[in-house]
Amino acid sequence: MSGAAQQVVRDHDPRSVPLTEFFGACFDAGLSWVHFPEGQGGLGVPRGLQAVADAIFQAAGAPNPFSLNPIGYGMAAPTVQEHAQSDELKRAWLRPLATNEHIWCQLFSEPGAGSDLAGLATSAVRDGDDWVVNGQKVWTTLAHRARWALLLARTDPDVPKHQGLSYFVVDMHAPGVETRPLRQLTGQAEFNEVYLTDVRIPDAHRLGAAGAGWQVAMTTLMNERSSIGASGIRRGDGTIADAVALWAQRPDRHTPVLRDRLAQLWLRSEVQRLTAERARATASVRGPGPEGSIGKLVGAELNKQVYEFCMDLLGPEGLLYGDYTMRDVGETEPGPVQQRFLRSRANTIEGGTSEVLRNILGERILGLPGDLRADSGRPWREVPRG
Repeated sequence: MSGAAQQVVRDHDPRSVPLTEFFGACFDAGLSWVHFPEGQGGLGVPRGLQAVADAIFQAAGAPNPFSLNPIGYGMAAPTVQEHAQSDELKRAWLRPLATNEHIWCQLFSEPGAGSDLAGLATSAVRDGDDWVVNGQKVWTTLAHRARWALLLARTDPDVPKHQGLSYFVVDMHAPGVETRPLRQLTGQAEFNEVYLTDVRIPDAHRLGAAGAGWQVAMTTLMNERSSIGASGIRRGDGTIADAVALWAQRPDRHTPVLRDRLAQLWLRSEVQRLTAERARATASVRGPGPEGSIGKLVGAELNKQVYEFCMDLLGPEGLLYGDYTMRDVGETEPGPVQQRFLRSRANTIEGGTSEVLRNILGERILGLPGDLRADSGRPWREVPRG
């Protein structure tokens, strides 16, 4: 593994060649996702060996591809690899995803179906060899830059909501796809509304069986939470590093109370990091598990608390954030700590809200009684919606 990664670096130095060339070489060598089959960016070896190749690439100066194409690397690639209808489609989608030539997004949430994802209303109606899609999606990260999207749509309204869904890959350049940016309080336009009007999708671009979209979506969501909650960081890195750096820069603001808060946050960050290590070790054997959901839940809440500490440390200076220029995410250096504080408010919503994750962990891991669900077993068409 290390020999193959070192050969890629020697032949395609990421500091001197275009990144598309470097990441393409990684794919061809089977080092994009080492647990994928050969020819699809992998070598068919245990997932845990990915860390060996990644360490060599990052030491050579390569960026983390997840930061460039987060939906693609974290969610689309494993879903496509597992559920696409042919190896030809898998290769056609996976290689430009791996090179970051094709950015991916995720068309799941809707104005009336956020936490209750299975209640979504976007429809897909079969028309010969195509499906015709109509509906609206929202909070779609990177839709304005995406070439392809993962789409969950309703194909049968006459069965209970989880059973009437199908899963597709949609061309974001297709006629009828309209993307509208949503400006955030940070000044960035990272999220979008997406309107789908008579968008035609070939049946060959369906992932999984018709009506089995919820099962395919679980592949996406488990990988999403694992990629967020089990992302690798070194001791003392991540958001806690911002708090520690700010503490060193503001000795005039030190108090015993703030010192104690920083120490507690550092300890909790270390616990979260070790949980992520455990999640990665478990995933290397059996794929993403509940540990990723734990890491995502804890990490999201912790991020908010870290940046709340930073604001308290800054005092009145924390109110100074004057750059609300409309700008595209990923095209600027990380903003000031005030911007990161504002952005952290989304952490407990994106990738599964903290409330939903607590329900999942309580019901499916701890075996606690589930919530009462008035729509259980009822056809989706008969369920009242606001």
